[in-house]
Amino acid sequence: MQTRVRALPPVSSRLRWAATALLLGGSLVFFSTATRAQGAEIFKDANLALGEKLIAEHKCVACHASKVGGDGSAMYKPLGKINTAGLLRGMVEMCNTSMNLGLFPEEVSDVAAVLNRDHYKFK
Repeated sequence: MQTRVRALPPVSSRLRWAATALLLGGSLVFFSTATRAQGAEIFKDANLALGEKLIAEHKCVACHASKVGGDGSAMYKPLGKINTAGLLRGMVEMCNTSMNLGLFPEEVSDVAAVLNRDHYKFK
């Protein structure tokens, strides 16, 4: 007698998307709790010129504008979300990961330092 094994149906793209979102969300929660107490001193050795170059090279402003409209600046300071330098750096890391930008950790800090200088102004 032969045993039949039923194949599982393929995972839908919606399920894959949900799993990815859950994984990224969990990473953000970990990152935000790990960096919550950090102040702007995490940016003290940042290379602002490199941060500006990376923002231009990866077309961050255009991406933000496509998501929120206008010049994209509404993306910054979402109500109640980013209230420390550590959380700001965590959000830049989330963009790095989700957009597969390939930035090194110090480059993430460079980009976050530029955003802090221009938009957030954490001390």
